[in-house]
This record gives sequence, C-alpha cells and structure tokens, in this order.
Amino acid sequence: MPSIGICDDEREALWDIAGKIQKTIPEAGLKLYHSGEEVLADETGTDILFLDIQMPGTDGMEVARRLREKKKRQILVFITALDEYVFQAFDVRAFHYLVKPFPEEKLKEVLLAAVKQWEEEFSKETAKEVSSDRKQLLVKTRGTCIRVFPEEILYAEVYNRKVILHMRDGNLEYYKRLSELEEELGEDFARVHRSYLVRLECVEKYNASTVTLEDKSQIPMAKQKYAGFVKQYLDYMNRIQWKGH
Repeated sequence: MPSIGICDDEREALWDIAGKIQKTIPEAGLKLYHSGEEVLADETGTDILFLDIQMPGTDGMEVARRLREKKKRQILVFITALDEYVFQAFDVRAFHYLVKPFPEEKLKEVLLAAVKQWEEEFSKETAKEVSSDRKQLLVKTRGTCIRVFPEEILYAEVYNRKVILHMRDGNLEYYKRLSELEEELGEDFARVHRSYLVRLECVEKYNASTVTLEDKSQIPMAKQKYAGFVKQYLDYMNRIQWKGH
C-alpha cells in the first residue's frame, strides 16, 4: 500500500480530504502537511501527494518543481480553487488536477487511479530489481553477444575447445575454458567430469558412474569426482530446504 500525503494550509480542508481518503482506503497511512515548507523538509516523503497550489510562503507549484528537481517520483495530485494552473501542472508531470469544490466520488476516483498507477510502477521497479540481482552470463558466439541466465542451463560440456551450453530451448557454443565457467556459475553447478558441468537443480538421480538429468540426459561421472559431487549435492539440497523455510 502506498503512503499518501496531503498538503493544504486550510486545516478544515486538510482534515476533510484526510477523512475521505481514509473512508476509501481505511488502511492507508497518511501524512498531513500544513505548508509547502513542511513537504520539502520531509526527507522520506510519500508515494502519492495531494497538494494545494495556493498557499502562503512556498506555493504548491513551487513545491512540485523542487520535488521534481530532486527526482522525487511521487504521484502528484493538485487541489485548488482555480483552474488557471492546469497547464503548469503538465510541466511538473502532475497525475491529476482537482478543482475545489469537488465531489467525494471524484476524489475517490482519482485516489484509486493514483494507487493503481503506483502499484504498476512499483511492480515494474520490483521486476527490474529482481532482474538486476540475477546472475547472468554474456556469451559471445558468431559475432553476437547473448545474455544467458544460469537457471536456463541444464549442463555444459567441452568439445573441440568450445563450451556447449545445453539449455531447454537449444544449445549455445562459444570459446571458453570450462574451469572459468565453473567459477562464474558458482556452487549451484557441479563439475562431475573433466568435460562436464551440471546444474544441481536439474539432477534427477545419480550413481558412481552416471548423473541423469531431468531431461533424461546421462552425464558421465568421473570416479575421482564422485565423493565431492555427493557432498556438494547434499549441501545444495540442505541449502534450498533452508531457504524454503
């Protein structure tokens, strides 16, 4: 739920809008400001701000400009008794412009639309953060750079000095040492043979000579790698079970 602020120098108007917002969204956390200076002094700010334009001191339009200069990404809804500022509102990317007196239904409509806008922006930002946090490889093959996420890889093998990445939707070949790839991919991949690296999540079963993956690929297990693989696989299983709790 976004945080919501209201700035109006008229106390009665301030409390009236606050009451209507809480009636529409009872769980909303509200911040009330009596002047533009109070808004600018608040370092944390709010996600949505209902902002009166005509106020003594720093008026609402100036507050909006300074917020935008600070790259504040608040959703701004202007509230005013005059409609002459509507074009200036576009300059500061205002979400809406309410002219007093406005009916409660109009306030409700604008409020819910602003919340929806915030939710869409929030989900986009979250997706970006998740995407940027994901480990990724940049594979250069045939003059083209391709981004590959480790979770797309079933296993990797070396053949004719090239690494072949076996993925669900096809294979990629490029020049790379398997030892370098092993270091890049980390503990969720196991070196089971001098020529093979498998993703532990894809392991269906194994024995001292073979690892069978979920796509039924059978990867040879080197005798000297078996004990280390078993320990790494058990550590992996314990780790994901711990995350699950």
